[in-house]
Amino acid sequence: MENKTGNKILILRLSAIGDVLHATPVARELKKLQPDAHITWMVSPPADKLLRENPDIDEILVWDRRPLDKAFASLSLATAYRELKKARALLKARHFDLVLDIQGLFLTGILARLSGARRRIGIHERHEGNPFFMSEMAPNIESSHKVHRYLSALMPLGFDLMKFIPGLTLNLPQGLHTFAEKFWQQHHVDTNRPILMVSVRTTWPDKNWEPKNFGQALNELDEQIQIIFCGSDGDEVFIQQAQAQMNRSSLSIAGQTNLIELAALLKSANLLLSCDTGPLHIADAVGCKTLSLWGPTQPDVYGPLTKGHTFIISPYACRRCLKTRCQRQTNACMKAITPAMVTAKLNTIFKKERTRETI
Repeated sequence: MENKTGNKILILRLSAIGDVLHATPVARELKKLQPDAHITWMVSPPADKLLRENPDIDEILVWDRRPLDKAFASLSLATAYRELKKARALLKARHFDLVLDIQGLFLTGILARLSGARRRIGIHERHEGNPFFMSEMAPNIESSHKVHRYLSALMPLGFDLMKFIPGLTLNLPQGLHTFAEKFWQQHHVDTNRPILMVSVRTTWPDKNWEPKNFGQALNELDEQIQIIFCGSDGDEVFIQQAQAQMNRSSLSIAGQTNLIELAALLKSANLLLSCDTGPLHIADAVGCKTLSLWGPTQPDVYGPLTKGHTFIISPYACRRCLKTRCQRQTNACMKAITPAMVTAKLNTIFKKERTRETI
């Protein structure tokens, strides 16, 4: 059992939205193991907003990895060197005792070395080259779920994974506690009627379900259910494609909220419908129930571990490929999920909710 207190510990998980939230139990359990430790988390925008109110993190180091990614893509070595020097300056000034690299990239391996910490614990992921930068590796656990694999980094410190109680950490700023109520009033949304929020896009082309399918599935729902499309400005064109399949009212709030404001709205909603994407994990973190659609990725690896979540897993044999783009260029696994399947599941979920309310 690790007894040392007062350690200065760095957590490396730069991105993305869902993965950063999946990593928040690491900070929570680490604080339990070493209450006197000073925990710093290095993160890249915009995911840093998800950590601002986290009570288990003492300091957030914001380092934007996107310029470095662009430099590598364009083979601009001078720019890449300059960006890494910025990261080194942030890290070296803090004199870390320990680094937990739970992203497992070649890049995060470099950052772990640049930190100057003698003890650097890595996890068993598929990325090549990262173990070269680590002083030790966490046990290669049986579970494939990302949350469990991230937590394995704490096992050399005495953490017992069998005692872990699932749950992500996402606290809202005090000023946002009334945000949802005011937002819904401004948009004429009746909070006494069911609110179904819908996220139609992901960052992986292979995980996307056709917008027209969303529209067809939602068109068959009870008129009492209010349909709210969320997302970024760039999602609006896809939301319009979904709405074109509907002969009932719906509302798009794409581009009108940041990540934390979206979290506040999800906390007040009855359900989120989405594929495997950031809003799904934000909903999980704030206690909103979800219905999610799965093809190239699977919920036993990426899905919510808490109660209140329903999964529709593609029946297609070629699912679970973990490819950002379909190798067959058909996206057949997501196409195998039909609008009728989604409508039926949504109706079942809302029927159960109405039954609970009348008991």
